[in-house]
Amino acid sequence: MATPFALVIEDDADASLIFEKALQDAGFLTEAFSNGHEAQASLVFTTPQLILLDIHLPSLSGEVLLRQLRGRKRLADVVVLIITGDPAAVEHYQEQNYQTLLKPVGYETLRTLAEQLLPTSA
Repeated sequence: MATPFALVIEDDADASLIFEKALQDAGFLTEAFSNGHEAQASLVFTTPQLILLDIHLPSLSGEVLLRQLRGRKRLADVVVLIITGDPAAVEHYQEQNYQTLLKPVGYETLRTLAEQLLPTSA
């Protein structure tokens, strides 16, 4: 089985590094983007198993990116983990059955969660 692939879409450089390290240590290959347009361009060519998505991004919001993901058949089943510093956004997305985490999110918390989200072999 191929190594699972995850995107980290986070505009805070320090947080992005921590998130990438946690996902890598959980068994994912990762690629990080600091704004929504860069991530959007990458998603034309890639199909990750997991997307770690900050809702408040420069140039193209995570909310818009999330709608676009769910509107594409190829990406509709990708697991999206929303990370935000906005408590109201956490509540909003939990009501829509998205897994959400309120910042700050620590390395151990994210690594443990990512391990649980690893795809299982058939």
